[in-house]
Amino acid sequence: TENGDFLALDLGGTNFRVLLVKIRSGKRRTVEMHNKIYAIPIEVMQGTGEELFDHIVTCISDFLDYMGIKGARLPLGFTFSFPCKQTSLDAGILLNWTKGFKATDCEGEDVVYLLREGIKRREEFDLDVVAVVNDTVGTMMTCAYEDPNCEIGLIVGTGSNACYMEEMKNIEMVDGEQGRMCVNTEWGAFGDNGCLDDIRTIYDKAVDDFSLNAGKQRYEKMISGMYLGEIVRNILIDFTKRGFLFRGQISETLKTRHIFETKFLSQIESDRLALLQVRTILQQLGLNSTCDDSIIVKTVCGAVSRRAAQLCGAGMAAIVDKIRENRGLERLEITVGVDGTLYKLHP
Repeated sequence: TENGDFLALDLGGTNFRVLLVKIRSGKRRTVEMHNKIYAIPIEVMQGTGEELFDHIVTCISDFLDYMGIKGARLPLGFTFSFPCKQTSLDAGILLNWTKGFKATDCEGEDVVYLLREGIKRREEFDLDVVAVVNDTVGTMMTCAYEDPNCEIGLIVGTGSNACYMEEMKNIEMVDGEQGRMCVNTEWGAFGDNGCLDDIRTIYDKAVDDFSLNAGKQRYEKMISGMYLGEIVRNILIDFTKRGFLFRGQISETLKTRHIFETKFLSQIESDRLALLQVRTILQQLGLNSTCDDSIIVKTVCGAVSRRAAQLCGAGMAAIVDKIRENRGLERLEITVGVDGTLYKLHP
């Protein structure tokens, strides 16, 4: 039933967005959005917390100028897609960074406080930070605005995560038995206790060992955009060592971590792509491939993506089944709100 003008920040991947959202209720509910996307340089992602939040505030400043709304003190919602201990609607303690972020002096701190401090340091505009939510929750709520049946939010992008509506009686952290509450599952960390070891491969272990947060977010590392290309690269190296690919010659390129981006994987898997185009993509990576090489690479990309999709589907099925059991139903009709670059851009 919300109405009015709001600002939104969406921080959680390699890019971050600032948005102006105009919600008009009445006979025809309309939501009008204006947004700008800003890059976060790797040295900022892995620098100090102060640098990171100063960068964010600089981008907000640019956006307010761009929209011509610097004077207005608008309510701001902060979508922050990292594991947090949420103590109130406008406070979230960052538990640990994921997805390649490593900014210092942030873990254990309230991210809304860090944002407010960044705004104070700039002394240029004032904002009313009213809420911090996980991107899964933001996605679920946005979709529920259009479809009241939407009770699950799923992200498949740089990382992967899901949230769902749980019965209050099943939530130990909060008093009360009546009604429902949204639970952010942080499912990316599924498997960190070893329960996925039976299905993790040597390639998964290699990707995990060389990541910034080794041993953590193991399920996410088998599913999401930040890691799929790296899984493929590890398989290609192994196949080359065994003499199945590239005439057994491992190029310097192939030894370079993260050189095989997930966008290449999406391009190679596109049905419209002829093998000649696959060869062109591999050539850009300094890999001179024969026709047979291209077929193998395309097959590897397909296998890695299909496994990721199936793992994601298995997690979703488990959540849906839990909701169905919670409600004592034989059948359940439910809508899932989905967002994320991998979901949107992978063929």
